[in-house]
Amino acid sequence: MIEYEDSQNKAAILMEALPYVRRFRGSVFVVKYGGSFMDSPDPEVRSRVAQDLVFLNFVGIKVVVVHGGGKAVTKELENRGLEANFIDGLRITDAKTIEVVDLVLNGSVNAEVAEFVSSYDCKTQRLPGKEILSCQKLDLEEDLGFVGSITKVDTAPIQDALENGLMPIISSTASDETGQCYNVNADTVAAEVAISLGARRLVYLSDVPGLLRNPEDSNSLLSSLPVDQVDSLKNEGVIAKGMLPKVNSAVDALNSGVNRVHFIDGRLPHSILLEIFTDEGIGTEIVHAT
Repeated sequence: MIEYEDSQNKAAILMEALPYVRRFRGSVFVVKYGGSFMDSPDPEVRSRVAQDLVFLNFVGIKVVVVHGGGKAVTKELENRGLEANFIDGLRITDAKTIEVVDLVLNGSVNAEVAEFVSSYDCKTQRLPGKEILSCQKLDLEEDLGFVGSITKVDTAPIQDALENGLMPIISSTASDETGQCYNVNADTVAAEVAISLGARRLVYLSDVPGLLRNPEDSNSLLSSLPVDQVDSLKNEGVIAKGMLPKVNSAVDALNSGVNRVHFIDGRLPHSILLEIFTDEGIGTEIVHAT
């Protein structure tokens, strides 16, 4: 028999979530699924994320998942005796590498993410990015090969899936006007998809707690950050390295109509639910300046 005090605590949690469920019902949330937890040997880690996504879906939130899979790509390259090379965190993607990217991201990783979600009685729609995302070659001083910059998102297949109660699972690839597949940064893809859909929330799942004022101190988490303070934190070096493309994408999304962006640790049990449905949250939210 459940103790009365425990029952009251559980009821209090549900009541705290109620206004958020009411507020977000019918809204579009784009969730970028990435980080080392994707490759965790413990399936429970990935299952908890899938459970959170399914919970959002069952309370009436229209969830769109965008995923990367860089470590899986690197592993397959190694299996083929090919070397993985990067410049400023961006993968050099030659002709042999893009074949692997296409196979892994549009194939095995996309199928695995969809399978985890489907295992909790939530129907999914696999959408390889190259079929719905248009791009041009990323123009940098260093030639990265088949690395693209998104120029257009075909939202019709995504909207069709959502209207039919399916959760779209989108990989971070795109194609140019000739149909050539390109590798695209998954953070950028998530932001562009969120912008094109007019999403209410953009959620980045990774393997860090959020934005830390001191990267060495997990207690220095910035729980809420107005977007007009981002530049000063960049200048201070608080936002640097791997967080830069994520935050830059978040700022682009906010400036293009997305209501709020969240950075949370996908390794923590049910971190999505704790961030979205509780007053305090568990990660970092970047919000419009007041």
